[in-house]
Amino acid sequence: MIKKRMVLLLGMLMCFAAAGAMAETRFGVRAGAGVDPDQFHFGGHLVSEPLLANLTFRPNLEIGVGSDLTGVAANFEFAYGIPLPKRDLSLYIGAGPALNVYRFGGSDGRESDTDAGGGFNVLVGLEQSKGLMAEIKVGMIDSPEFKFTVGYTF
Repeated sequence: MIKKRMVLLLGMLMCFAAAGAMAETRFGVRAGAGVDPDQFHFGGHLVSEPLLANLTFRPNLEIGVGSDLTGVAANFEFAYGIPLPKRDLSLYIGAGPALNVYRFGGSDGRESDTDAGGGFNVLVGLEQSKGLMAEIKVGMIDSPEFKFTVGYTF
């Protein structure tokens, strides 16, 4: 009985801690263009409170269209913020793994095919404290080779 209560108490504490962390997490929207595949992409992102010093977790989901395929990228990126002196801007650099799912063809009556693969991204960006952001991302493995993204974090 004591074990059940301890597990229940621990579970409740974890839920409260997660709810508190979510209250401090900001979300945003993003859009941009990428190369290889050549696509326009749009989606959303989250920015956590700093995990350590200026290190944040920035997961994002992007949907890309173009080059006769549709892509969905789930990126699990971490970024380190570097405040710029006497400016309302900060620079951030980061990296993280990605899961990329592509759907080929199917729009003109042809058969469609789906492919999924892992990738890795390296990124650099500028963000304004009021929410505007711009980011350049270089992808490896199955991630798009290059992306330029602009967005707003609420």
